[in-house]
Amino acid sequence: MQFKIDENLPIEIAELLINAGYDAQTVNDQRLQGTKDSILMDVCKSENRILVTLDTDFSDIRAYPPKEFSGIIVLRVRIQAKHHVIKVFSSIIQLISREPLIQHLWIVEETKVRIRGGDDE
Repeated sequence: MQFKIDENLPIEIAELLINAGYDAQTVNDQRLQGTKDSILMDVCKSENRILVTLDTDFSDIRAYPPKEFSGIIVLRVRIQAKHHVIKVFSSIIQLISREPLIQHLWIVEETKVRIRGGDDE
């Protein structure tokens, strides 16, 4: 699987994915900082990349239907401190290989992961 890490996340998120054997690029790698959400999703779609972001706008399935994209992971955390975000994301690394992600939306919170997509749209 291939991932695109949004500019609102620490580089360590990409490093965690790479260390787990995945392909991960950051928005900064491609100089896409400040790009409109719709353009960022078009880039992810054309590259078959799963977007990982803190931007809750991407959790709107009317605007971003999961079946139209490679996948979206929205981290919805109470504390956005770097160490906390990394800790929460680290806790889901093992789920990536076990749960459906392609054409699904994951809402990741501190204590749970909600997965939307497939037949539940």
